[in-house]
Amino acid sequence: MLSEESAAVLRATLPAVAGALDEITTRFYGSMFRDRPELLDGLFNRGNQASGAQRRALAGSIAGFAGALLENPDIRPDALLSRIAHKHVAVGVTDDQYTIVHKYLFGAIAEVLGDAVTPEVAAAWDEVYWLMAGALIAREARLYHDAGVAPGDIWRRWTVVERHEETADVVSFLLRPADGGPAPVARAGQYVSVRLRMPDGVHQLRQYSLSSDPGGDLRRITVKRVAGADGAPDGEVSRMLHERVGTGDELVLSVPAGDVALDEAGTPLVLVSAGIGCTPMLGMLARLAATGSTRRVLVLHADGSPDEHALRAETRETVESLPDAEAVFWYERPGPEEPGARTGLMDLAGVGVPADATVYLCGPLPFMRAVRGGLLDAGVPARAIHYEVFGPDLWLPGTD
Repeated sequence: MLSEESAAVLRATLPAVAGALDEITTRFYGSMFRDRPELLDGLFNRGNQASGAQRRALAGSIAGFAGALLENPDIRPDALLSRIAHKHVAVGVTDDQYTIVHKYLFGAIAEVLGDAVTPEVAAAWDEVYWLMAGALIAREARLYHDAGVAPGDIWRRWTVVERHEETADVVSFLLRPADGGPAPVARAGQYVSVRLRMPDGVHQLRQYSLSSDPGGDLRRITVKRVAGADGAPDGEVSRMLHERVGTGDELVLSVPAGDVALDEAGTPLVLVSAGIGCTPMLGMLARLAATGSTRRVLVLHADGSPDEHALRAETRETVESLPDAEAVFWYERPGPEEPGARTGLMDLAGVGVPADATVYLCGPLPFMRAVRGGLLDAGVPARAIHYEVFGPDLWLPGTD
């Protein structure tokens, strides 16, 4: 728990620090990578650095944790901590790296805020940092233990046994452990990191959801080619996977991670997605089918058109194999492949979402914010809505 003295200082300085976090994190990453360029090799994604997504995610997590300490001083923000811990395990973060981050982060704070960083202010924010770091280190240690690996030792080679073109810009890879051993335990809805060596010799990572039932020794990931927008470069990892990886090749994957995973409750289940956000939902559907689930399941998906809807036919087939499941699709440009689909953006009016449902949500952040608001309006409590974000978590499909 945060000390009373530090809480008072934190309350007084949080607005100033939060307002300067973008500049602080920009300087932090700049100085850290200048002195420790090896961290860019296999730990931090260059695309997320270039777009600012990683910087904004770090700023949001710091501000979110500090604000939570002040708003509810007796309650640890477990949801925020769990999500970060899983992201860290998926890239192999180890506890010694928290000391490196502390050095450069607090150097950046001092540079940006100058004389405002008195010894009392520094001590209060230092306490906040180590409260957060300590909680994350403990959670990550448990996750590594549960995965049966040493901290940071997350990588394993897998062989591509099948490559399948899903749409013009989406491809699936079916994988088997290259060493012939059993696949690690995974839960439906989780993701893995893929680690590739780029042409310049630097390793880059990207997370992809498991898009098939994770109960056997095969795993599947489904990859959308990331096209750069507004001057940003194309996604390095997705481009290489699309252009250079085929049947018989090997990929290096992390242990499975992710706190948004299918529960084993008997409540109605609602799976909501847009675009490539369908991948963890299909993994959940496949698990339900494999276990003979009789749960009430409602699958809601929005996309540009049926041709752009990756895994569309498989989703339909899996839904039809379940005894009490239904799918509703929305397309901005409908086609004859889905004559019963709705036109336009997803609109929950008239869908009949059960108020006691457990909801899983995945897609672009604007989509998730809008749909989450509709779910809350439909009477679904916020605690029952679980969401997954591809890439650095910018934290906020909603406002609470």
